[in-house]
Amino acid sequence: MNQAELEKRLTLLVSEHRDLDVAIDALTEAGQKSGSVDQLQIARLKKRKLRLKDQIALIEDRLLPDIIA
Repeated sequence: MNQAELEKRLTLLVSEHRDLDVAIDALTEAGQKSGSVDQLQIARLKKRKLRLKDQIALIEDRLLPDIIA
């Protein structure tokens, strides 16, 4: 992938990561109001969010050159 493709992919991953955060908050809040929190669904979303975070870190590492001290 070239730099433009990596930047586009990074933007999409960051957006999806943010969307998952909103979804997790909404599920948690809805569960608290109804008295039944779907822990399995929340755990799956959090796991997906962590995978996205790892992918974001990998792309950022490829985009930012290492600085030799």
